[in-house]
Amino acid sequence: MTPPHSQTYSSRLSNHTNPAARALLQCIERKRSNLCVSVDVSTKARFLEVVDAVGPSVCLIKTHMDILEDFDADLLEQLQALSKKHDFLIFEDRKFADIGNTVVLQYSKGTQRIASWSHLTNAHIVPGPGIISGLASVGLPLGRGLLLLAEMSSEGTLARGEYTDAAVRMARGAREFVVGFIAQRRLGEEGEDWLILTPGVQLGAAGDTMGQQYNTPSKVVGEGADVIIVGRGVYAKGGKEEVRAEAERYRREGWAAYEKRVGIHKST
Repeated sequence: MTPPHSQTYSSRLSNHTNPAARALLQCIERKRSNLCVSVDVSTKARFLEVVDAVGPSVCLIKTHMDILEDFDADLLEQLQALSKKHDFLIFEDRKFADIGNTVVLQYSKGTQRIASWSHLTNAHIVPGPGIISGLASVGLPLGRGLLLLAEMSSEGTLARGEYTDAAVRMARGAREFVVGFIAQRRLGEEGEDWLILTPGVQLGAAGDTMGQQYNTPSKVVGEGADVIIVGRGVYAKGGKEEVRAEAERYRREGWAAYEKRVGIHKST
């Protein structure tokens, strides 16, 4: 049996039943993009400017709505409109880490009502499997998917070893809702197909002053990442056109690395 990381995105559709996972794989194949841009800015105007600029080149936009100083309902409406305009999915990087009852409320209520607009979200496993069942009670009926934080890209992270192994075990117990992991490499046994989203990707930089460590698209995709997550490397400098061009550069790099991994010899 060909391992998942050696298969094309489209051929892996039959391995997934979760609607969000299937929609992401289809979007990746359709747009020839395994790029996710993490839009970590603090104002609505800049957020929407960056999303509109990178939208044509991404399969996924990663958000941190809790850092926006002027968040409002109109921002969510515009984000969803851009999602349709540019054909990408939305991933709210909320990193839930509480007991089941609390995360149910965090996911479904409040000013942001995350489950109503975010195709994917993520969670730490520190609270135990109750966090998964709590989030699933909200997200599954809406066709949403969950990623578990199995590994992180920051220096000195404790998310490794037994912690990572425990994340995989918990995921197996909730396969209909947990679609994969935030991780630095392939996880699970041979033949298991989890979506692997890898942060800390940047061209030409080794890290920052706060412990972030960077790897190139070719390295992380070559080691099994399905989606590369890039943030400041795309939009830290320049105006809208420069941001658009940089996103397209990362799209090409990530896609070429994928084609090399699965043995496709012509890149676009």
